[in-house]
Amino acid sequence: MKINLAKSAGFCFGVRKAIAQALETAKTQKSVFMLGDIVHNEEVVKQIRDAGIKKINRLSTGKGKTLLIRAHGLSKYTLRRAKNLGYRVIDATCPMVKEIHQIARQLENQGYRIIIIGDKKHDEVSGIIGQLKSKAIVIDSLQDIPLTKIKRIKKAGIVVQSTQNLDHVLVILELLRKYIPKISFHNTICNPTKTKQNEVKTMPLKNTIMIIIGSKTSANTKRIYEISKSLNPHSYWVNSAKEIKSGWLKNVKNVGITAGASTPETSIKEIIARIKAICSA
Repeated sequence: MKINLAKSAGFCFGVRKAIAQALETAKTQKSVFMLGDIVHNEEVVKQIRDAGIKKINRLSTGKGKTLLIRAHGLSKYTLRRAKNLGYRVIDATCPMVKEIHQIARQLENQGYRIIIIGDKKHDEVSGIIGQLKSKAIVIDSLQDIPLTKIKRIKKAGIVVQSTQNLDHVLVILELLRKYIPKISFHNTICNPTKTKQNEVKTMPLKNTIMIIIGSKTSANTKRIYEISKSLNPHSYWVNSAKEIKSGWLKNVKNVGITAGASTPETSIKEIIARIKAICSA
């Protein structure tokens, strides 16, 4: 049996940078805190916790403390409050997410009503919303479009959560164009996401089964899995080697493997080793 690993599998630049920044901060600072998890992956979260960085749900007195902003970014209000409370701030926001912040602010300053195509409860989307003076409209599906509000908008600036599926976004955009006279659309899906999604549009057709590796809390892994599953019903989403079932590999000629942007290389290697062990048994 042949194992085909996607070239883009695993950490993207933004995640790699955020983790490196976090570990370096943990070495040089004593009291380091983070609002939420640095990325959506349990193994990485444990690594960060073991390094001494503490996860908190709300800010308190920040004297002598460092606040690490995670890869998904943070609202302007929370950042300002952290500084006012005395925290030293280290910004590990993904550069591509920062770019979305900048575009959204510019569009708002130009008089556009901001629409974000993305997952309503995702941390990155919350960070984008938190850059704006007025309330943004967030759309995560065709069924979720608030037409009453949309019909009143004359000019809209649209940005996209960096890990969205472009095909899904374009369907929503097409509908919005029917109701909004003027639209400034910015495809802010990041390049690593585009690369991963492009790869997974061909791999499921060339492999008997597909294994997609990543946390169930990872938005970008979810998109990869959805694309793969739509092309090959024998697509499986796992987060660890113990989730691999021997029945999946019975009479299989080749296995395609890819992994989300927050999936560490150790997880990928362990799963490949597990597949080899099952096949050689």
